[in-house]
Amino acid sequence: MFTGIIETVGEIDQLTAESENLHIKIKSPLAQELKIDQSVSHNGVCLTVVEINENTYVVTAIKETLDKTTLRSLRKGELVNLERAMQLGDRLDGHIVQGHVDGTAICESVAEANGSWVFTFTYKNADFSTVEKGSITVNGVSLTVVNSQKGRFSVAIIPYTFENTNFKEIKPQTEVNLEFDIIGKYVKNLMQPYV
Repeated sequence: MFTGIIETVGEIDQLTAESENLHIKIKSPLAQELKIDQSVSHNGVCLTVVEINENTYVVTAIKETLDKTTLRSLRKGELVNLERAMQLGDRLDGHIVQGHVDGTAICESVAEANGSWVFTFTYKNADFSTVEKGSITVNGVSLTVVNSQKGRFSVAIIPYTFENTNFKEIKPQTEVNLEFDIIGKYVKNLMQPYV
């Protein structure tokens, strides 16, 4: 489980395809603190560490993960948001994030807003919806939804988040990973028979 509070960004160092899997080598200051078999969120996707070197580590994404996330389009040198799994007893500064991406969205626009930025995203997955002032995870970042509409929402990004995540690289037409709020998903599931 994660919180959506990004620890650092890593840089894609190498991408190696093997059958339908993709081995992703990441350069990161976290590498020396990781352990084999540890879960790390990469742009919101929970992946298992399978190899560690001095300042890099390797994770493997399977076909289903590649089909449902933006990991399929990673490029060498690209920045990825990183968060290690939370420890029991830690503060939950963001919200409950599983690292199980529900789908992707496209950035529709980025607008400056007096010292911050408003990013608007559109998505096609009708199984999910956002709630005004509810939580959403975009590329692993826990955010508050503003301007919730069917298939569309916005988030406001403060300068700290902009500078310390890969939001600084998101532009119109950039594809991002989405994880909708787990509590909202459970409520929707429970209410389905009565709707």
